[in-house]
Amino acid sequence: MKNRQLYLHYLGLIGAIALGAMLRFCNLNLKHLWLDEIITAIFSLGKSYRDVPLDVLFPLQHLQEIFTFQSGISCSQIAENLATYSTHPPLFFCGMYKWLEWLEPLNLQWVTKLRSLPVLFGVATIIAIYGVNSIAFSATSGIMAALFMALSPFAVYLSQEARHYTLPMLLISIALFLLIKIKQDIFEHNSSKFLIWISWVTINSIGLYVHYFFILSLNAQILTLLFLIYRGRSKIINLQQICLYLFFSISTIIISFIPWLMVIFRHFRSSDTNWLPSPHHIEPIYQTLLNWVLMIITLPVENQPLIIQVICGFLMVIFAIWGGLKVFRNLKLLWSNHSTHFSTFILLNYTFFVLVQFFVIAYFLGKDITIVPRYSFVYYPSFCALFAASLEKTRTAKYIFLIVGTISCIFVVNNLTFQKPFLPNQVAENMNLEPTVPLMLVIKYDNYQDVAAGLSFAVVLEKLRSHEVKNQLHEFNGDSLAFVYKSTDLSTLNNKISQVSTSKISQFNLWFVGSSIRQQDFSVRLTLTDKIKCNLDPNHYHRIGSYPYQSYRCGNY
Repeated sequence: MKNRQLYLHYLGLIGAIALGAMLRFCNLNLKHLWLDEIITAIFSLGKSYRDVPLDVLFPLQHLQEIFTFQSGISCSQIAENLATYSTHPPLFFCGMYKWLEWLEPLNLQWVTKLRSLPVLFGVATIIAIYGVNSIAFSATSGIMAALFMALSPFAVYLSQEARHYTLPMLLISIALFLLIKIKQDIFEHNSSKFLIWISWVTINSIGLYVHYFFILSLNAQILTLLFLIYRGRSKIINLQQICLYLFFSISTIIISFIPWLMVIFRHFRSSDTNWLPSPHHIEPIYQTLLNWVLMIITLPVENQPLIIQVICGFLMVIFAIWGGLKVFRNLKLLWSNHSTHFSTFILLNYTFFVLVQFFVIAYFLGKDITIVPRYSFVYYPSFCALFAASLEKTRTAKYIFLIVGTISCIFVVNNLTFQKPFLPNQVAENMNLEPTVPLMLVIKYDNYQDVAAGLSFAVVLEKLRSHEVKNQLHEFNGDSLAFVYKSTDLSTLNNKISQVSTSKISQFNLWFVGSSIRQQDFSVRLTLTDKIKCNLDPNHYHRIGSYPYQSYRCGNY
């Protein structure tokens, strides 16, 4: 009987892993790359912004050359590119480069290659969270945690992002596992295994080179350990030894990050982080609560008719309140139970200390990171572990949550929820109004993030235009792209672009994307050359986030 239970137990774990993998790999190419994923692509392919032609006009079809793999690039070169042109630590991008190098011979779409590694890290996190709850609460709780991680719309969304979110989430899950092991060694065996501490140091040292927000995780772990040791000091026989282990572990982690300290100070002062808004009143609080809702249920509310938004929003709120009450009641039971108290204490404290840092960054540094749901990856593993443990012994509620999670994940992988920011597919479709008319796309950039945003629009546009060529046998001679530095209008475009090749084109459409400029800043009439003049089309002005884009009709006059 015991062997049968063990068999069913591991069958359940394999089922959770398989289900999570299937959802994460489903429709991996459906959503177009957006700004942040373009950044990942540039540096992971061994390129930098030096490889993007700036302040010159070049054919749109040459865009593919920017996104080709460049062999022979070392990790130190990637790190140097990131230190100069971006605001990220290098380890994820170095790993992604090696991954793309390994997949280079395979006949796969480059977007699939780019997103597949984060998917694998997301699947591995299912196994890691199983380990956390198995040692923190019970083996059954481990299976429940694996299922919730596998069927979380938030976790599936992060896994399908070509970004460094699932790797740190995996490392955080392992770090929490090690924290629980340290707790057990201290209080249950009255000794501390040096190997566990070494593993904890290694995981956190690696994490700091994966994502800067791992610093928040490390701080929360340290504070949780300090509170744990202080609270149970009377029960710890080798208190002095434990304190020495903690001191040397923290010191080793800090020393390991010294080579990158000067870079991180420069990155923190970079203007590329100024896009985060300052908080207003209690915005960070209700945005955090909304992020919690999105971790368990997401229904289609983005770009939907108002009636759909109201109904889905109402259902999400009602379900979240119902679920929140059940979770809160069961968390109190876990807290009061002697066998689960310290594990609950660790996970709750970790979550609390991360959230405190989020609010400090928002209110004292003026950068409201709670407005971005994906940044919740820092505490999602502890959230998932507590959530699963609190529902383990409920009869029907856990199945309801799993069903709702499955439905939500289906919406995610079909691009009905967690849609890509700035909607590059919608922007490109708006620009491709007349597929048979040559097109020029001009993008004003103030920084490299604007360049990445422009590339995300251009990549989709080039795909649409090349599709028209294949289907309708049209030959475009004039599709072109240009990035212009801080031009508030196009009246001086001819001074910045000397390679305008329009002699064979009688007319073309020009789209101007201007970062953070007003509609009235667009000139009514533009002169590109002595013969090429453009008239503003008042019927085709759009805006997506901080990026307005305006159409002009151009020709030889």
